[in-house]
Amino acid sequence: MNNPLQSVLNWVYKEFRKDTAKMLIRTGVAGWALSSLAQVGAVIVNPQISSEEKSFLVPQEIADALVNIASFFLITQATKKTVSKLFSTGKWAPSKVRKYLNIHKDLYSQKIGKLGFDLDEVLKKNKDFPAKEYYSCKNFGTTLATVGAGIVSSNIVTPIIRNQMASGMQKVYNREKPSPIVKSYCVDSKPSGMRV
Repeated sequence: MNNPLQSVLNWVYKEFRKDTAKMLIRTGVAGWALSSLAQVGAVIVNPQISSEEKSFLVPQEIADALVNIASFFLITQATKKTVSKLFSTGKWAPSKVRKYLNIHKDLYSQKIGKLGFDLDEVLKKNKDFPAKEYYSCKNFGTTLATVGAGIVSSNIVTPIIRNQMASGMQKVYNREKPSPIVKSYCVDSKPSGMRV
């Protein structure tokens, strides 16, 4: 009988061993979603927050969650795809792959760096291609780039967008919130008939 944890670990290894960046993106999105859900839930169940405040805070927290998740996913995914393409077209390559391409330059020299060129296809057709070095370097490069993109997204881009959205929502909320009735009395400070 298989241990359930071992089965999960085997699946994770099989699914992400050549693409750790994909795992980082998926777990990052899941983390943002769960933390956002907890944040919204905390606002809803907190008895110290009035229902009027909740009517403002809950939509704001949901909007924040959407911004957090969307910016993280879009920025990390775009970065991962770009860096992955740089490796798969041979624009970036480890020394053994570069050496292989130089040995076979009559086949590949005009194709390196072009969008239509894909080293994964070369790998399928040629058993002597240094696959281990290629995948190791590509995986390391995309993972490093994805971590960097996640840091930029979470610490720079997301706070800027969230602050602008929160400011806009606050203005709308203040406009729609009924203002207290203030009685004003007009008092003529100058007695009639007097000239100044």
